[in-house]
Amino acid sequence: MQDALTDLLNEPETGFAIGVLGAIGEFIRDADEPVMATPLGRLTARGGVAIRLNRAEPRLIAWEEPSTDPRLWKQAAALILPEEEAAIGGNAVVTELGPDNQALREEDRTAELFDMGVGFPHLRACVRTADPALIRVLRDACGMPLLDPANPAGMAIIHASPHRVFVSKLARIEVFQPIPPPDGRSPEGPHTHLLPKLLATGRAHAATSPIPEGWVSVLDIFPAHPLRTPMLEPRAFDVARHAAFQALLARFGLPEMLAAKALARQTGAEAGEDRHARGAARVALRQMEAEAGLRPA
Repeated sequence: MQDALTDLLNEPETGFAIGVLGAIGEFIRDADEPVMATPLGRLTARGGVAIRLNRAEPRLIAWEEPSTDPRLWKQAAALILPEEEAAIGGNAVVTELGPDNQALREEDRTAELFDMGVGFPHLRACVRTADPALIRVLRDACGMPLLDPANPAGMAIIHASPHRVFVSKLARIEVFQPIPPPDGRSPEGPHTHLLPKLLATGRAHAATSPIPEGWVSVLDIFPAHPLRTPMLEPRAFDVARHAAFQALLARFGLPEMLAAKALARQTGAEAGEDRHARGAARVALRQMEAEAGLRPA
């Protein structure tokens, strides 16, 4: 597993994320961006990701699913753990955690870390700051839900734009880029989202994700796609990137989805016992069309 994660970290177009529906921190980097590498981590001036496998025995799973565009598909992977094993004491109210002595950069380890309390035991969605004024506001907000209308922390965080730190049992993502204004766009590269309507669903992941019942993702992974860039711009079918994900899928794909995909490639028809298997079969047919475009008529 570690070799597969290293390969994914080495590919600049791989995206990494920690979070739940409505609250997520994401890391990605540019190919020409200066980066500091650790065995299972990458750090840039805009953010960083670190994976720590020695704390649990996770599963790495990979899958594909159809896109709303009938020519495309999505591909993803995740490190997953049983819910009980993944729990790290994530809070449902704003909570002060003290100095962030696990920060990826040494200069950030004396700054104060506050769990924003998104309400999932396996996730700490935090902000980190050394600003005395923001620390006072956040301390006053402790014990209150972040989205409580009476809680001043939300607007204070937007205005001060502290570092965001998303932590799971096995990974950490830090975002140094500023928070965009309410009417602005998320910046390219590392960024975070807090979407109250999605957060209110109480779902750890989308229904289209084949994560087994009773398990949660502690790190979402979005490998480079053969037909689109990380900014979702189209590109010519990239054979090398396609082959790289197919190799990952062969090692870590779910058996029922792999079987449905293989059958679809043999028969040219969709089949499967559940929505995930049928989706995998549909992806197989779309990939056959993309591959056919590379061959002479």
